[in-house]
Amino acid sequence: MATENIPFQTINWAEVPRTEHVGDSGMAYWQTAQYQGLRVRIVEYSADYIADHWCEKGHIVQCLEGEFVSEMSDGTEFTLSKGMTYIVSDDLSSHRSVTKNGVKLLIIDGNFLKATL
Repeated sequence: MATENIPFQTINWAEVPRTEHVGDSGMAYWQTAQYQGLRVRIVEYSADYIADHWCEKGHIVQCLEGEFVSEMSDGTEFTLSKGMTYIVSDDLSSHRSVTKNGVKLLIIDGNFLKATL
């Protein structure tokens, strides 16, 4: 579970390249700052976005703009809107994101979210 020491720094997201990721419908756009054992992303989902997979990775997700639904594989749904956060450790849920009108998120994940079962 090693992570590197990260000295004080700023991230100017306007200078971080965007990558495109196709969903089952719609697009996801990621801007990623990657460190050893830690990933910080600004992620935007287009209107009518549905993730192309069920994710079991742990995340801290902060909704910056818009609204989305985090669907669980058991059918449970959680709606998050601007100002809301969800947190889950690795391997503790199978979830995917869906949005009707688009959303902008801050997503943090890394080794510190490994489940301790």
